[in-house]
Amino acid sequence: MGREPGPGAGPPLLIACALGIEQFALRSGDRGAAPGPVTVLRTGMGPDRARRAVSRALDEEPWRDAAVIASGFCAGLAPGMHPGDLIVADETRGPDGTTLCAGTELLVKALVKAVPGHAVHTGPLIGSDHVVRGPERAALAAGGAIAVDMESAATLRTARAAGAFGDGQDARPVAAVRVVVDAPEHELVRIGTVRGGISAFRVLRAVLPAFFEWHRSLLLPRR
Repeated sequence: MGREPGPGAGPPLLIACALGIEQFALRSGDRGAAPGPVTVLRTGMGPDRARRAVSRALDEEPWRDAAVIASGFCAGLAPGMHPGDLIVADETRGPDGTTLCAGTELLVKALVKAVPGHAVHTGPLIGSDHVVRGPERAALAAGGAIAVDMESAATLRTARAAGAFGDGQDARPVAAVRVVVDAPEHELVRIGTVRGGISAFRVLRAVLPAFFEWHRSLLLPRR
């Protein structure tokens, strides 16, 4: 799965994504600044596969108390979004409820620095078990969500349910960071999809330093 923790290492970081292309982008980015053990887990598409894969991973001793980030591509819901824009969830919403994300403001600041020139949007990220288009997309946006994907809500809900973090006194830190590949004015069926996909891929390759900064903040001594 990744580089396992050594003796005395702090809690590791598990980055979960659905697709092989997402995993390739995340693994091929700059990993030199990782403050601790990190792995990029490919879960497969859909909420059910995400639940199973994340549950199995967090049941393995090396990663049992890992902080978790759900990442990869998503569909933007707000007008004016473009492929390559970044989504930082302040919460994820799914059929099992809402999961609050940790360190949202820190992630936003770190992403602005790591991927300059790309818009970063913050708000609710909603889960779906299928690709949404047209009227359904508009309905989700009307409910306050700024983006939709099929795995983040299930990933974060499963991670939180899997147990506490570190010394067992705190909720497991979870976050969701997605790159827009499909937006209201740039749907996948339109000309320009390939160009938008390349832009999103390049952005996803650049996010790791921000993830590591978020992870590093979790390892600081508590006061």
